[in-house]
Amino acid sequence: MASFHGKRDTASEPGGRSPKLLDQVRDRMRRLHMSIRSEEAYAGWIRRFILANGKRHPRDLGAEDIERFLTGLAVRGRVSASTQNQALSALLFLYKQVLGVELPWLDGMERAKRPQRVPTVLTRAETTALLGELRGVHWLMGNLLYGTGMRLMECVRLRVKDVDFERHEIVVRQGKGAKDRRTMLPLTLVDPLRAQLAEARRVHERDLAAGFGRVWLPDALDRKFRGAAGDWGWQYVFPASARSVDPRDGVERRHHVDESTLQRAIKQARDRAGIAKPATCHTLRHSFATHLLEAGQDIRTIQELLGHKDVATTQIYTHVLNRGGMGVVSPLDR
Repeated sequence: MASFHGKRDTASEPGGRSPKLLDQVRDRMRRLHMSIRSEEAYAGWIRRFILANGKRHPRDLGAEDIERFLTGLAVRGRVSASTQNQALSALLFLYKQVLGVELPWLDGMERAKRPQRVPTVLTRAETTALLGELRGVHWLMGNLLYGTGMRLMECVRLRVKDVDFERHEIVVRQGKGAKDRRTMLPLTLVDPLRAQLAEARRVHERDLAAGFGRVWLPDALDRKFRGAAGDWGWQYVFPASARSVDPRDGVERRHHVDESTLQRAIKQARDRAGIAKPATCHTLRHSFATHLLEAGQDIRTIQELLGHKDVATTQIYTHVLNRGGMGVVSPLDR
């Protein structure tokens, strides 16, 4: 059974010893409830840093070694500023949280400046054309991204209990910055979403009959609330097509659908629709925000629900969201 979070890194620690250092990194990140994606990314950068320095232990390395590594990423690897900063964050985490080493020079290391770019936004006609090329569950997920302003991972991680048909609301749990917020459920998606939940329930019932059906829960809720992992409300709205083994605890369970499938579907739909703009899943979120702003929605009110604190005047339309149940109409329902 394949793992839905990737393989555990078995690369040797410097000096040929057992792979303990990266295991310590993972253990520390899990104690801090950091995401599995951050865990994989940090472990990957730390491993690359060690290999780039001849497998010497990080305790034996200094500022010059880190600067040389980061410079190499920018010059030879030609990585973006955000990627370079992620590598620096991984090394900061290694030294501070895992090795317990306080290095003042590391705190003062300057981060790469991220360029200010105007986000890609589709017109209403382009949005309609793009969504019209999607099929099945990808059609529903794409429409949710545009109709609610959710991020890609917020959509694929959506749980049954967080869909409120009576109030026409969706609760986004642990969004960016680990914050919850509410958005509205577009009226045009009520029936398709009910149909998706019916299919998800059939999958869940088959899993229960087979002795499975327990989903992963955050913050050790499975220990606090016995049986909650098997409850219908905690299941994913968009379950994966097959069960897989979670590397965190070795338990076989059904995870949510892989986000890469929607990313590929959006790209293919863009090509079929003849859209030249580099539209992605996040483009639908930008387009949603822009179209609401164009419709005259109050930015200060809906910005807070999107999960942003500040609004840049030159990119104000990138920080807009609808308010569920409070008079704001989704672009899908206009």
